[in-house]
Amino acid sequence: MSKSERRLTLIRHAKSSWADGTLSDFERPLNARGLRDAPTMARRFAAVLQRETINKVRLVSSPALRALTTAQIFADTLNIPQSEIVLQEKIYEAMPGTLLEIVRAFDDADTHVLMFGHNPGFSDFARLLADCPFIEMPTCAAAHLRFGLRVWHKLNPGDGELLRYDTPKASE
Repeated sequence: MSKSERRLTLIRHAKSSWADGTLSDFERPLNARGLRDAPTMARRFAAVLQRETINKVRLVSSPALRALTTAQIFADTLNIPQSEIVLQEKIYEAMPGTLLEIVRAFDDADTHVLMFGHNPGFSDFARLLADCPFIEMPTCAAAHLRFGLRVWHKLNPGDGELLRYDTPKASE
């Protein structure tokens, strides 16, 4: 990866549970399928990083429990301390305009960022940035995007190229 490019991987949180009706949407945990899919997707992503010799990634997550737990599973798989996950409150329930503002504010030293969040915002945001083959990203799907930029604040709609799109069911 060259210094004149940035990468963003949008990861929708893994499948969450609706079993406890006393919990708020923000507090919903992952269900059994989510706890199975997140490690699978994290291992696939680790293999991509190894193939592409990408040494460092930044993890940025919604603080909602299901997104944060997904990010923590990725952190563990990638040998990144969970304490390094950046919590970004604005990701929760964010629409594409807000997500664009968040990404434009990333530190330029972070050339590859994994962002964990929610639909419909993530699917709409991915399609705003690049030509994508999906309407809605299913749970734990990942859209890997590349931008020919040196700095995040210059990111504009349509600047991206979708390198890869992966879902838990892709290899089933």
